[in-house]
Amino acid sequence: MTTIYKSERGADKVRRRYEELLREWPVPAEHLRVPTREGETFVVVSGPQDAQPLLLLHGSGANTAMWRGEIASWAQHFRTYAIDIIGEAGASAPSRPPLDSDRLALWLDDVLEYLGLETVSVVAASLGGWVALDYAVRRPGRITRLALLCPSGIGAQTMGWLPKALFLRLFGRRGVRQTARIVTGLDTPLTEQVLDDIVLTFTQYKPRTERLPIFSDDALRHLTMPMLVIVGARDVMLDSAATADRVRRHVPDATVHVLPGVGHAILGQSDEVSKFLLADPQPHPH
Repeated sequence: MTTIYKSERGADKVRRRYEELLREWPVPAEHLRVPTREGETFVVVSGPQDAQPLLLLHGSGANTAMWRGEIASWAQHFRTYAIDIIGEAGASAPSRPPLDSDRLALWLDDVLEYLGLETVSVVAASLGGWVALDYAVRRPGRITRLALLCPSGIGAQTMGWLPKALFLRLFGRRGVRQTARIVTGLDTPLTEQVLDDIVLTFTQYKPRTERLPIFSDDALRHLTMPMLVIVGARDVMLDSAATADRVRRHVPDATVHVLPGVGHAILGQSDEVSKFLLADPQPHPH
């Protein structure tokens, strides 16, 4: 564990908090440990066994617990598979394959094969959005619907927040908290616990530092599955205006929402996502 954490003790703190959050999972769940070529992958499964499969991929420095506010809604209609991405702050292996290779796609192949899933819908956020897009580009026939929240890899990463973050680090834990507030855009009493968890993770965890590859116009044009993209107009980590613009121009079957006043963390969109996932693929002829 220490490869992606600053210390074994820090890894243990993050792991214990994750276990607490999983105990608060609001619907019945099964925990699976899936063997893959990159090491063990942790998956939380909920929803009716005979329902359509829905894959959930979280963001950087996060884990499956990020979906606990939405899962009750989605697990009514879908068999949900919330996957801890390898190399992130969950319960999967610490392996971090290079992003400019096909290894993450091969890893997801292993997960889907073990789960017995030929095709899936996907909801993904931030880095998870990059992983989902990479898979959709490489395996276009396997993703039936793609819902992306602040996805990486379309608009450029922005670094304007970084000097302020480096300055705030001088102020210890309080500075880390203020950085988390700037980066996520979360600034209400209701999101204080979320910020606490982000601060706990990022005081112990070493995030990926490589820049995320940007998908070409041509790659985006080949995404023919129905797609929903939701971005925050005030995202300081990604150029959300460019994300929205490129998707509108190059993805033939995409719906794009830009949320005013919202930063990188996009909450409260479970109904919008459900509506998209459950939409009839084609209008029936009269």
